[in-house]
Amino acid sequence: MKAIKDSVHGHVRLGDLAAELVDTPAFQRLRHIKQLSTVRLVYPSANHTRFEHSLGVYHLAGRAVDGLGVDDDTAAHVRAAAMLHDVGHGPYGHQTEGIIRRETGRDHDDVRWLLTDADREVCQVLERNGLDPERVAALIDGAGALGPLVSGELDVDRMDYLVRDAHHTGVPYGTVDTGRLVTELRLIGGDGAGASADLVLDEGNVATAESLLVARSLMNAVVYRHHVSRVAGAMLERACERYLDRTDTDAEAFRRMADHDLLVELRDRVPALGERIERRDLYKRAVWAELDEVPTGTVDAGRPEERAAEREIADAVGIDRDAVIVDIPSRPALKESGSAVVVDGVPQRLEDASELVAGLRAAERRRWTLGVYCPAEHVDAVGTAAREVLGLRATGRPPA
Repeated sequence: MKAIKDSVHGHVRLGDLAAELVDTPAFQRLRHIKQLSTVRLVYPSANHTRFEHSLGVYHLAGRAVDGLGVDDDTAAHVRAAAMLHDVGHGPYGHQTEGIIRRETGRDHDDVRWLLTDADREVCQVLERNGLDPERVAALIDGAGALGPLVSGELDVDRMDYLVRDAHHTGVPYGTVDTGRLVTELRLIGGDGAGASADLVLDEGNVATAESLLVARSLMNAVVYRHHVSRVAGAMLERACERYLDRTDTDAEAFRRMADHDLLVELRDRVPALGERIERRDLYKRAVWAELDEVPTGTVDAGRPEERAAEREIADAVGIDRDAVIVDIPSRPALKESGSAVVVDGVPQRLEDASELVAGLRAAERRRWTLGVYCPAEHVDAVGTAAREVLGLRATGRPPA
């Protein structure tokens, strides 16, 4: 058994299967995919990768299945799924996921195409060790009783990245008690082997579940949705769209790039945006509007409507259409509020058991903002045109 020193969990011990999986090209590629993509333009120390994050998720999943008492074969499949849960990510992780989804119809956690390809080493390693690649892929997709442990509302993915991202950015907001969370998980119902059981937090853990929500809410506000990261991410997405339009690179080749591969390609093939991203010469906020300022139809606009608005704004100002980016986030949500916790012997959704959830939902709503970005010299003109085109109810000016 090998041991790897991790900055968050101490020593992570790898069994023979895990050691083999680490050495596959699919997993080694994660060394070159930053965990926080454009957030590192805000927090310089946030240079950790999906490689180390995946090791942390593997570690927490192992602790969880040890406490759940599942059979060895099930535990092995869960550990493998935890380790491989991010191998489907494209360059810059979630920042390019929308493009990849539109081009291929697949999200990053749909990895059947990768794990079941007999020509790929990761598939060969799984089969050589007696594991079913289809079953591992299904767990990564959140299927079955234990799928939510890997991809769900109480998953070890979230437990690791909150703590790890806080550690590497240096902020004090992502602290959660991962030890208590993984040891207090239980499978209830079903046939006793977990085949049709539900994953819940045991009695006395409402506050434990609440801590996960609080940490996520604060990290959203301070790290994940920082306005600089949002601007850079929107510029990156636009540059990637132009890159795919202008080159013969197909979506499958694009999704297997590493971060540095993509940045070089964007710098060379879409220099107007690629060079700006590389130099951190980012667009500025012409509009930064809260939810109550934005008409419902605009809040729910899809990609075609965003692009049409960008063209209309740019034409009104008389500038290049790539110089205007409209960034409309999805409606605020607290996915973790649906996690199950036992209260007085009865499993309940956390949102029903905790009065804190309503307050956190209100905070998420208050923090929601629509952004319109452009080069600094056009901020005033673009802001005026954007407010008219988007029908904003108030000024929607960015903060000073």
